Amino acid sequence: MNNQIFLNGITLEQLAEALTPLIQASQSAQSHQSELIGRKEVCIMLGINLTSLWKHTKSGKLSSYGIGNRVLYKRSEVLNAITPINPKN
Repeated sequence: MNNQIFLNGITLEQLAEALTPLIQASQSAQSHQSELIGRKEVCIMLGINLTSLWKHTKSGKLSSYGIGNRVLYKRSEVLNAITPINPKN
């Protein structure tokens, strides 16, 4: 990667313009990394234990994904699985 920024004679606006794409790319990479979460984090998010998480996964309420022997969940799917008990009209 050949991203070089020379600061000699550069204005603040030019520096900000040069750094913006790099910052956005870094933030995008971080958000994709945090998209998959482990079982313990799901349990903390939902306030349940591992047994309840297993039951919700087996019943199809939550989808799990595996890498090797790790069981992972997509944060967005966990949040979307939460539904109101009494929806307002």
